[in-house]
Amino acid sequence: MENQLSDPLRIVVYMAKWLLITFILGIFMGSLSAFFLNSLTFVTNVRLAFPWLLLLLPISGGIFAFLYNAYGKNAARGNNLVIDQGNGGEENIPLRLIPLTLFGTITTHLFGGSVGREGTAVQMGGALAENFARLIQLNKLERELLVISGISAGFSSVFGTPLAGTLFGLEVLAIGKVRTEAIFPSFFAALFANFVTESFGVKHIHYDMGSIPTWNVALFFKLLIAGIAFGLIGWVFSRSIVFLKGWYAKRMPNPVIRNFIGGAIVVLVAVVLQTQRYLGLSLPLLEEAFNGTAHFYDFIGKLGFTVLSLGAGYQGGEVTPLFEIGATLGAALAPILHVSIPFLAGLGFIGVFSGATNTPIACFIMGIELFGGQAASYFFMVCLVSFMCSGNSGIYSAQKVEVKKGILFLPIMESKSWKRKKKR
Repeated sequence: MENQLSDPLRIVVYMAKWLLITFILGIFMGSLSAFFLNSLTFVTNVRLAFPWLLLLLPISGGIFAFLYNAYGKNAARGNNLVIDQGNGGEENIPLRLIPLTLFGTITTHLFGGSVGREGTAVQMGGALAENFARLIQLNKLERELLVISGISAGFSSVFGTPLAGTLFGLEVLAIGKVRTEAIFPSFFAALFANFVTESFGVKHIHYDMGSIPTWNVALFFKLLIAGIAFGLIGWVFSRSIVFLKGWYAKRMPNPVIRNFIGGAIVVLVAVVLQTQRYLGLSLPLLEEAFNGTAHFYDFIGKLGFTVLSLGAGYQGGEVTPLFEIGATLGAALAPILHVSIPFLAGLGFIGVFSGATNTPIACFIMGIELFGGQAASYFFMVCLVSFMCSGNSGIYSAQKVEVKKGILFLPIMESKSWKRKKKR
C-alpha cells in the first residue's frame, strides 16, 4: 500500500519540480529570443538601408574571432558543446557563451554574413540551462535533461514551433536514439519560452502551401525524387561546411586571420556577382519561393554564400538558410516534376532541414505546425526519404550515431565478408 501511494506522489512532485524549473528557464530564454529576433529585424533593416556595411564584414569577423580566442575558451565549440553536454559530456558550458554568440550573430547579420538564427538560440538555451542547473544543484542526469530542455526552448522560441522544438531537442543529440526521458521538461520549456517570446510582440512568419493534392502513383514517385534531391542537397550543405572549415583551419591556423580572409571572400563574391540577395537572413527568398517568383538558381546562391560564411567561422545558425535552400529548391523542381510550386516549396522547406540535421520527426512536426495537418503524410514521406539520403553525418559534428542508417544491409554484407574469409 505504501509503495502504491508513493509512486503517484513521486510523480506529482516530479511534475511540479520540472514545471517550476522550466517556467523559470522559459522566462529567461523567451526574453533572450525576443531581444535577439527584434535585434535581427533592426540590423537587417539597417544593412538594407546602407549596403556599404558589407565592406566591414571582414573586420567584424576578425574582432569576434579574437574575442572567442581570447575569452571564449571552449565556447568556440558552439552548438557541438551544447550537444555534447546533452549527451552527458564533462565540460561546462560557460555563461560567456551567451553574449559572444548573441552579439556575434547580430553583427554578422548587420554586415551581411549569410547565417541563420537557430544555432544562436540553441547555444543560449544550452548555456542558460547548464548554469541554472548548477546554480540549483541538480544532479548529472537532471543537468542533461535541463540542457536538452534548453535546446528545445531556444529552437521553439526562435521559430514559434513548440512541438517541433520539443522533438528537436530530443532527437538532435544522436541518430537512432530519442531521449524520451526528457520529453516532459523539454515540452514545457519550449512552450513557456515561446509564450514569453510572443508576449513581447514577436510575430513569426507563416507561408501558404496552397491546395494539397491527393495521392496517386505519379505523385508518389515525384515526391520520392524530390525527397532524394532534398537529402542530397542537405548532404552537400553539411559536408561543404565541414570541408571549408577544415581547409581554412589547415591553411590559416589563426582564427582572426581566418575570419578576416573568409569575410573578404564573401564580400568579393557579392561584389563580383553584384548582388546582396543571399546575404543576411534573406527571408524574401522564402516569400518568393512560395509565390513562384524565385529564380531557379536561388538555392545554389543561398547555399554558396552560407557555406562561405559558416565555413569561415562566422557566428549564426544553419537552419534558416536550410529553410530557404529547401524552399527555393522545391520551387525550382516543381515545374520539372509538374507539381504545385508552393506545395513543393513547403516540402523542400522541411525536407532539406531534415536531411542536414538528421531530425526527421522534428521536421515532420514542424511542417504540421507551420503549414497544417492536411499534408502530414507528404511531410513524413519527404522528411524520411531526405533523412535516409543525407548520410550519417549532418551539420552537427557532435551528434552521435547510435544506429547507422541502412543498418539492415549490414548482416548481408557481413555474411558475404565472412564467407570470403572462410573460403581463404
